[in-house]
Amino acid sequence: MGDTSITRRLAAAAAIALLLLLPAGAIPSLNPNALWTIVHGRCVPNKQQHGDPAPCAAVDLTQGVERGYAVLKDIIGKSHYLLIPTRRIAGIEDAALIAPDAVNYFAAAWNARSFVDKAVGRELPDDALSLAVNSVMARSQNQLHIHIECIGADVHSALARDGLKIGERWGLLDDPLGGHRFEAMRVMGTTLAGHNPFKLLAEGVSGARADMGQRTLVVVGMRFAGERAGFVILAHRAHLLQGDIGGGSRLQDHSCALARR
Repeated sequence: MGDTSITRRLAAAAAIALLLLLPAGAIPSLNPNALWTIVHGRCVPNKQQHGDPAPCAAVDLTQGVERGYAVLKDIIGKSHYLLIPTRRIAGIEDAALIAPDAVNYFAAAWNARSFVDKAVGRELPDDALSLAVNSVMARSQNQLHIHIECIGADVHSALARDGLKIGERWGLLDDPLGGHRFEAMRVMGTTLAGHNPFKLLAEGVSGARADMGQRTLVVVGMRFAGERAGFVILAHRAHLLQGDIGGGSRLQDHSCALARR
């Protein structure tokens, strides 16, 4: 079978998988530049001219537009927010995310988790909260966005079981998450300052730097032995021929069942 035929099969598989991920009614209005249009065309100008980030929940331009970000309520879920850079960055594959002077957008996203707390009406423990970036195949938008949302209860339970086995270097988790095997590592601290998951993936997982677009990243707050605060960073590579498009955000729960415990 020729390379062209294989490429077509992969593209078709990706397209079908993406359609299955989309909510009902979203397909006719699919616009891959919708997030960029909202942030660049409305939120940033409104913030600059009137001090109002609307329709975004927040816009931070303290370091300028090239290093700023916006927080926008997603149309899906009560507690689902997105952190979006105010400069043009397509997604996880963009080299700007692992440059020496890269903005740590994951750190900014974690600092914005209070929007989830407000949406569910209570302050959630850190291990109920998560951040996720999807692979090229699993996203509908061509502007980087980090999903800020509650983690799924099943993932929460699996990480609680495996927590003591997660080390400071990447290694495969014992339990599948969402039906797929993830690599995991831990970092310590109450914030992600000094820990950029994009760089940790590119520098620590074999082959990742060469195919970042095939990867998905998920970060979950965690309490390790002795109740020390930290994070579990999860990474996975898409495998289209196996029907796996690398959608880490599927580990999140838009109903936030953990908030009702």
